[in-house]
Amino acid sequence: MDLTLETRDVDGRTIVAVAGEIDVYTAPKLRDKITELVAAGTYHLVIDMAAVEFLDSTGLGVLVGGLKKVRAHDGSLHLICNQDRLLKIFRITGLAKVFVIHESTEAALA
Repeated sequence: MDLTLETRDVDGRTIVAVAGEIDVYTAPKLRDKITELVAAGTYHLVIDMAAVEFLDSTGLGVLVGGLKKVRAHDGSLHLICNQDRLLKIFRITGLAKVFVIHESTEAALA
């Protein structure tokens, strides 16, 4: 399964819609996109994971790395995730306390 990324700007934040699997093979694509956005001066990111089918530890590492990158510029990285199997991964790893996780795009932008 491949990974697709689409970005759009809404109310001063950049939403990165991720679809597919975030694993050891595809995670570098997401990491590169986050790095590119931060290098371009975008420090408020929302990662929309509604269409993510699989997430492994490499993907979690990329998200944590992205959070560190934006925080270095007083930015924010929020997640949109409403799938129980992915939310469970965030809870088990303790990352549910690190990331702000929203159920929908509307909630993330509120």
